[in-house]
Amino acid sequence: MNLVVLQNWLDNASFAVLFLTMLVYWVGAAFGNLSAIAALGTAGMAIANLCIATLLGARWIEAGYFPLSNLYESLFFLTWGITTVHLIAENTSRSRLVGVFTAPVAMCISAFATLTLPSTMQSAEPLVPALKSNWLMMHVSVMMLSYAALMVGSLLAIAFLFVTGGQNIQLQGSSVGTGGYRSNGYRLHKAGELVSVPTPAAENNGFARNERNTNGNSKTAVLDTVLATPIQNSEETLTPQRLSLAETLDNVSYRIIGLGFPLLTIGIIAGGVWANEAWGTYWSWDPKETWALITWLVFAAYLHSRITRGWQGRRPAILAATGFVVVWICYLGVNLLGKGLHSYGWFF
Repeated sequence: MNLVVLQNWLDNASFAVLFLTMLVYWVGAAFGNLSAIAALGTAGMAIANLCIATLLGARWIEAGYFPLSNLYESLFFLTWGITTVHLIAENTSRSRLVGVFTAPVAMCISAFATLTLPSTMQSAEPLVPALKSNWLMMHVSVMMLSYAALMVGSLLAIAFLFVTGGQNIQLQGSSVGTGGYRSNGYRLHKAGELVSVPTPAAENNGFARNERNTNGNSKTAVLDTVLATPIQNSEETLTPQRLSLAETLDNVSYRIIGLGFPLLTIGIIAGGVWANEAWGTYWSWDPKETWALITWLVFAAYLHSRITRGWQGRRPAILAATGFVVVWICYLGVNLLGKGLHSYGWFF
């Protein structure tokens, strides 16, 4: 089969599958009792992931180099990374709400690559001398995977804000630093001992968490209603189901961003080594390099606030949502609108 024809078929197929998958996730969110719809969403993301992987493989065989040399290829690699991280996050959180936010982003990226880019930017061309290096795979692939992980983690933070309605709720044990366990009352106890550590209603949205030893050697966290005078405030009290979902989204978002940040760090270091090899300098304050540093600082602040400061809930979620915008500026904004060593030169 002609590899060019196969690629054209696969990029359109991946867009169509992601569009239908987005609709499936939205219908599943609107009608939560349709369990089969949710399973179809996961299957759709897996099929799109496979289509894009096949597309990139065909591109690699046709061009003879790793398919990350132009915007078209990098967009589809980013989409593949997002769908991969999505499947990991969805399996970890056991929530189909993840796809409500990630599927539209993946669909829009594939639509932009397939329907918007000029045909000249979609075709494979011989590499320029500066790109004829093993660093093309080592640096660019790691950077793209870090973008995918940081985007999915940020989208989960946005989902957290959506579920909680922007309320500043108290979460328990979703950070690994000292702050994360500062007020949740965990302590060592003997096997068989009954431990009850209620959290004040004002700090836990009207619910307390009691830890019970049910079989002598394991501990189960149970969410019970606090029998106390309701606290009068202007915000809506979350149900136990929404509170549990918010805590899961907050935790998975933190873990996914914790995966993307070291990848970003490694990618920046590899880019510096490649820049020194190609241009004779490790750092030239190119717009792409500057925004990569800004992206690193934003997510470094996010992780610092969670691990050292013990931030949880709304404040780090807002910081992660800001990081989502910064990642897009770093990845696409400076490439299309700016002038520099990394610019695609489409608009200016």
